[in-house]
Amino acid sequence: MRILGVFTCCATIAAVASVHALSAQTGAGKTESKLRIESSDKKLAAGFEWAKRQALSYAFERDPVGPWYEAALPGREAFCMRDVSHQATGAHALGLARHTKNMLRHFAENISASKDWCSYWEIDRYNRPAPADYVSDADFWYNLPANFDVADTCYRMFAWSGDLDYVNDPVFQHFYERTVKDYVERWDLGAGRVMKRQRRMNVPGPAGARRRFGMARGIPGYDEGNPNYALAVDLLDAQYAAYLAYARFQQMRGNRDLTQAYLKKAADVRALVNSAFWEEAGGFFYSHVGPEHKLEGRGGLDLLYRDIVDDGPKARGALNAMLEAIRKDPSSRAVEIQSHQAEILYRYGMPDAAYAQMMDLTREGRTRREYPEVCFSVIGALVTGLMGITVDPVSPFQASQEDGFTDRIVRTLPGLGSIAWAEMRNLPVRANEVAVRHEGGRKTALTNQTGPALVWQACFEGPHETLLVDGQAVRARIEKRPVGRTVSSARVTVGAGGTVTVEVPR
Repeated sequence: MRILGVFTCCATIAAVASVHALSAQTGAGKTESKLRIESSDKKLAAGFEWAKRQALSYAFERDPVGPWYEAALPGREAFCMRDVSHQATGAHALGLARHTKNMLRHFAENISASKDWCSYWEIDRYNRPAPADYVSDADFWYNLPANFDVADTCYRMFAWSGDLDYVNDPVFQHFYERTVKDYVERWDLGAGRVMKRQRRMNVPGPAGARRRFGMARGIPGYDEGNPNYALAVDLLDAQYAAYLAYARFQQMRGNRDLTQAYLKKAADVRALVNSAFWEEAGGFFYSHVGPEHKLEGRGGLDLLYRDIVDDGPKARGALNAMLEAIRKDPSSRAVEIQSHQAEILYRYGMPDAAYAQMMDLTREGRTRREYPEVCFSVIGALVTGLMGITVDPVSPFQASQEDGFTDRIVRTLPGLGSIAWAEMRNLPVRANEVAVRHEGGRKTALTNQTGPALVWQACFEGPHETLLVDGQAVRARIEKRPVGRTVSSARVTVGAGGTVTVEVPR
């Protein structure tokens, strides 16, 4: 999963075998998905079909590791902690929730004290640590954001699936506990110490012993091209997300004290990023703490991906840095980075720019479009970005304070930009399958195709005093979004088999 031009190790360790050879060996390509998209934009529909077909060709069932999908260099026959975390939303939409849970659980069960509470960075189809990344517990490749990334992904997958194993399975519980406590302590990642941590830590065995992976056992970020930095901001924003995930899991388990403690830890990390890494005069975020503990580089994408930056000048600075990077390199060979730009651009209200990035990744002849992260991330961006569909679990306390008890809300926000209409069908949302149709940015219909009644919050850009629910005017909820945006919404119940339409009055 190393980013070309920034990440350097994996491509030189082993030759990349043919994806089609792997398919022939294990019967890939037979997995099917009910997910459908139709649109007035034929290019969009074609891009979706390519991404769906490509992603399903990477899904496997009958290997010793159990159900899995490729989430590493094609032909590696493996899945990597970072890539699984970033492919999971698209995989869920395609009906691969079992695969994702199986892979996440393998990562969770393989953390150990002998690896300083790391797991296996990559696991292969034979249920082994991938030989390209692992020699022994003393000598292996590992990027430190990985544990945090996986913990955050477990929470997101719970939100989409409602699978209580993510909350109650002792294997997952052990992983969360060790990650937010022992792992943080072992690698000196506490908010009060992390800015002064050392790059080289936890080196087992005799001094001077030869190791295949050298300094790579504990890289403090996902940037693998720079061997010297002590800390990257993407480690902190992943840690922030993991603390929030842990707090939410503890809330569901009724542990009020732990919930509050880890909400506070998350707030401390957020405050650190927004103060220590922000350059007020230049209007930008630094990306690294260098070997002399001086700030260096520019950050943007990862900060926006985690929603860690404060609104106002800081959010605009991070967004401007990302847009400038896209302007300079609109069709990047580093597809691992580009594959997540669309999701972020949609989230920050830039649908046409997001669409351009997606379509560039899916076009025929696009360099490295066969990298698994590309197709899965395109599906994810179509769901959460273009269709704007998200699932927000609601705590019992929160639900009791609002209008009726529910344990989740399905939200939609059209991200069509200049596209006239688009419809997604058969999207799995917990016990339901739903269809969502947007007509421009002013009208949305949600059909509860299968499953029990659900609560839907239909959102639209702009301040609107009222919205029409099946033609009847209702008072809209109005909320502020980052970088000066305003969103208006109406919350309705959609019964089993029912369809409700919400639109902005003309």
